[in-house]
Amino acid sequence: MQVVKKSFDRFLAVACVALFAVLVVTVVWQVFSRQVLNSPSAWTSELAQYLFVWLGLFGAALVFAERGHIAVDFVVRKFPPVVEKATAVFVQLAIIAFSALILVWGGYRVAEKSWGQALSGLPVTVGPLYLVMPITGIIIIFYALFHTLAVIRGDEEPIADTEPDVV
Repeated sequence: MQVVKKSFDRFLAVACVALFAVLVVTVVWQVFSRQVLNSPSAWTSELAQYLFVWLGLFGAALVFAERGHIAVDFVVRKFPPVVEKATAVFVQLAIIAFSALILVWGGYRVAEKSWGQALSGLPVTVGPLYLVMPITGIIIIFYALFHTLAVIRGDEEPIADTEPDVV
């Protein structure tokens, strides 16, 4: 399971860097063509929007790998260790349910319904672009299962300490 996690981590890190680089180049070209050439490029706005969405979802999945999302845990930290562990497992199960229902199932249905819908500025249809939702949903489910098992086994703390230590 650790090998799969490292593979997903590497894939997401490379994908986020690549998507961000393409996004920067796209936006720079958009500004240059509008301001310098006085001939705005029609495709850059649409491409930038989809790149931003893909980057956001892949970035969110990557943050799940490190349990780095925002957590209001000051109350849970006051509970006994058994309750902390149960709460951590419950949270991961809620993440799995959300990801399965909204990202995987909902994302698949949206992609399926818009598979043939053409984009005005790009030579692709919308459906394949929406596949990022089920893809990231599956990856997030994997990470949530990974962290759930790690918390149950005692390999990870129930409440992740992601704050840097201040000296």
